[in-house]
Amino acid sequence: MNDIAGHGVRFGRIAATLPVRDMGKSHDFYTKVLGFQKIFENGNPVGFMILKRHEGELHLTLQPGHKAADFNIAHLMVDDVDALHAICKLHGARIIKSLQDKDYGLRAFVFEDPDGNRIDVGQVI
Repeated sequence: MNDIAGHGVRFGRIAATLPVRDMGKSHDFYTKVLGFQKIFENGNPVGFMILKRHEGELHLTLQPGHKAADFNIAHLMVDDVDALHAICKLHGARIIKSLQDKDYGLRAFVFEDPDGNRIDVGQVI
């Protein structure tokens, strides 16, 4: 097994794909509330969309029957977790885990997007 791990292949960007029931509502949340920009969309109606902000990238995929998981499906690192927490609260995002300093060196919270996807947000302390 060690031979496989030592293959020398360098990994690049990995982007989370979030299932959404309503592409328009999700687009509005991620662009108008969190400040992402749409850089790609596909389909008519749109069934896939790529959003980007700084180094962060999210892929949205239309899944009309989506039922949200009861665990975090993405982790987002930011440089001002307190500000993002305040923005989420201001716009009515459900806060699953309150903002707190963790013993593993992050200040973090968890929120739900409009489709119930749980996003864990952290900042290095």
